[in-house]
Amino acid sequence: MTNITRYICSDCGFSTVTKTGKCPSCGAWGTLEQHDEVKTAASRAGHSRVEVVSAASVTPPGRVSSGINELDRVLGGGLVPGGVVLLGGQPGIGKSTLLLQACGFMAAAGVSVLYISGEESSAQVALRASRLGVASGNLLLFCGSDIEDALSRVTEDIGFFVLDSVQAMRAPDSPEGWPGTPNQVRAVAQLVIDKARAMNVPAVLVGHITKDGKIAGPMLLEHIVDVVLSFTGEGYSSYRMLRGAKNRYGGTDELGVFEMREDGLRAVEDKSGLYWNRADTVVPGVAMTVALEGSTPLVAEVQTLAAPTAFPYPKRTSRGIELNRFQLLAAVLEKRAGVVCGAYDLYLNIAGGLSIQDPSADLAACVSLASALLGRPTFAASCWLGEIGLAGEVRPVTRLTLRLREAERLGLKRAVISAREKNDSSWPKNMEIKKVNSLNEALKIGGVC
Repeated sequence: MTNITRYICSDCGFSTVTKTGKCPSCGAWGTLEQHDEVKTAASRAGHSRVEVVSAASVTPPGRVSSGINELDRVLGGGLVPGGVVLLGGQPGIGKSTLLLQACGFMAAAGVSVLYISGEESSAQVALRASRLGVASGNLLLFCGSDIEDALSRVTEDIGFFVLDSVQAMRAPDSPEGWPGTPNQVRAVAQLVIDKARAMNVPAVLVGHITKDGKIAGPMLLEHIVDVVLSFTGEGYSSYRMLRGAKNRYGGTDELGVFEMREDGLRAVEDKSGLYWNRADTVVPGVAMTVALEGSTPLVAEVQTLAAPTAFPYPKRTSRGIELNRFQLLAAVLEKRAGVVCGAYDLYLNIAGGLSIQDPSADLAACVSLASALLGRPTFAASCWLGEIGLAGEVRPVTRLTLRLREAERLGLKRAVISAREKNDSSWPKNMEIKKVNSLNEALKIGGVC
């Protein structure tokens, strides 16, 4: 029997045998915690008997619907038996409401589900379930902070269980510490993962976030789970966004949008309506584009304001598009199209609070900026789809047909795209499509220059 002392970083999970004040991996101070491991001769010899199998001979597990289509889509098609999902979000954003609704819908479909709460009593959870209209005999509640006692209730009859939250539970056999400490969070999460895989049922862990927006607890928590979802929203808005940060069973580029109502969360079907006010008036500095969030097209309104400045260093502010990207586009516009930007403070905003990482919004941003600088509005009911290169060329975008169909559905009559796009018979027949090679051509077609 051998005692081994290791020091593990509570932030990133880095392990070392040397005690230092600063983590060599992530650079955080005071995060290395001591862990004593006991290894026997048997453990060193490695007596585990794991069979090697062919991937073709293993049947992939099927998906289990949560009863909420928007959640299933972000997950990649539904929950996976034996898989563990970590749902993070700020307090009061609606994490418990979303999962309780999912539990209620699955229970109504005949699946026995277990909702484990370490923060509320059974009466409090039942009150919320009643308000949401999801209380049923198949929805079982366990309210307590002992994780081993809670997991002992996950029997063969249970088809799905939720743990709310991982920071509120305590593992009695883990190293000493209060619930929520890195050691406890790690131990609780590992017990849940082992139980879910042993019973072959899907599970969801609720995790609180810190003031920096990261899930509280060790970084190792995000590594050991199968899926990490982020549930976000602004305090002044009733809308909530669900995004995937990690997904072993699907993509992480899907976006789910919910509206918080008195009777719970409801999926938003027309997502483009959140970011476009459909104003009838045409003003300089506004251009439309269609961005993609996974497979969801969103019509976005790019707004730009240019104000003369007497200072030698003009101000550049951008919200919704990365500031460095905005500065690059301003430089290309001035150099390749001759539109002077250096004497103006420039402000760019994507209406509705949408954040666009998609480079297809470059052309709309440049047209909007030129329109604001020259004081000439673009043609109404038009959208601009293209990536701008440093030479001022307009490059193609991905999934153009999907974008054009969404633009047509919302009433846009004209689209300006790259000349390098190949014609497709599936493009909308009632939309006028103009092809351009360069930014100069786009500005002329838009009536800006």
